[in-house]
Amino acid sequence: MAGFKLFTISAIERSGHGSASAQIGHELTLDIMAGRLAPGDRLAEVALAERFDISRGPVREALRYLASIGLVTFTPNIGASVRVMSVSDAKALYEVRAALESEAARLAALRVDARAKDELRHVLQQHKESVAKHPSGAYLQRGGDNDFHSLIARLSGNYLIEQALGQELYPQLVLLRAQHKKVQGRGQIALVEHQRIVEAIIEKDSELAAMLMRRHLTASYTSFLGQIQGEAE
Repeated sequence: MAGFKLFTISAIERSGHGSASAQIGHELTLDIMAGRLAPGDRLAEVALAERFDISRGPVREALRYLASIGLVTFTPNIGASVRVMSVSDAKALYEVRAALESEAARLAALRVDARAKDELRHVLQQHKESVAKHPSGAYLQRGGDNDFHSLIARLSGNYLIEQALGQELYPQLVLLRAQHKKVQGRGQIALVEHQRIVEAIIEKDSELAAMLMRRHLTASYTSFLGQIQGEAE
């Protein structure tokens, strides 16, 4: 998932931080998403300040922002570290995701036009080709308009849904999966579920699109939960 565009400099700048903090936050996010920084790794301000050749102030601001979007945690007398997500964290994440994405699918079906239909078909074709090359692989979100879920969020026409998913929920989802690297995906099954969701959106069946999206994400969570519980045994 290293190619997933999860973080934009403009996002941290809008939150009141300077461009230096934005750049640091951007670089650290890329490191976390690519697995160069693993869940539980310390994020010492002094070391980061030396790495970026800057004072500790911008580093501290960047870490605070990453904590606000769920990628970093602060522990008293220890400091910042890459967040380690619990099973309850995963459950909460998927519950909110299901609520937002099912609504996104419903709105996308209400607002779909010819261009949107073409975009959906294009992304679905990419998914088919990916599954054909790696039949036992997972469906990996790539971000932007090349990703099924991100595209539907945009096609919903609701910028708050798109922002909540793209800037908070999806980064945490990638972090969660990075924490459980051995969990296998549902590539072929997800493809069938994606096809049904696209059909419902194209047919402008908003209620069916929402229901299918919720079922899809519930099934994804059930599969994920079963596997991470198996890891602990």
